[in-house]
Amino acid sequence: MTDLTVRLRPVVEHDIEMFRRFNTEPGLIGLDWAGYRDAAAPARRFAEDGYLGADSGRLMVHVEEEQAAAGFVSYLAGKYGGLAGFWEIGIALLPEWRGRGVGWRAQAMICDYLFAHTPAQRIQAGTHAENVAEQKSLVKAGFQLEGVVRACEFRAGRWRDGYLYSRLRDDPSPLANTGIVAT
Repeated sequence: MTDLTVRLRPVVEHDIEMFRRFNTEPGLIGLDWAGYRDAAAPARRFAEDGYLGADSGRLMVHVEEEQAAAGFVSYLAGKYGGLAGFWEIGIALLPEWRGRGVGWRAQAMICDYLFAHTPAQRIQAGTHAENVAEQKSLVKAGFQLEGVVRACEFRAGRWRDGYLYSRLRDDPSPLANTGIVAT
């Protein structure tokens, strides 16, 4: 792992090509590949709200040293009942950026950002049972394993279990004393 400077930034028009790739290149998104998706959908969503919707959105994961977009983090609003709103986050990194410490930082940053700008008490993230690297990344980003979600995903011809992680507003940020700030 290297000491890269990671920041989050809004999506700009030239980022749409990366989203198209994730929709149309088998395997690029790893275990989350669920078949071909509409290649024009990213441009439509960008035109709608620049991926900065009130209930869902994306921010680009940008590596300063390379002046490159490494991937994106996403957020989606959910509700358990009453006023118990939460965010579900996700991340997709291009293969060349995986395993370099970019992902856990970006996940910690999106949590800090959402806690700073929304009243949510809870942020959750799911991952595949076999994705050990992502499980370690989530823990490093301040998440705790809550449990197994049985048969929650249909992938590669069968139903599969997933793991659910969460980070609460009062949980300490792993970025608190690093000088890294999510704006």
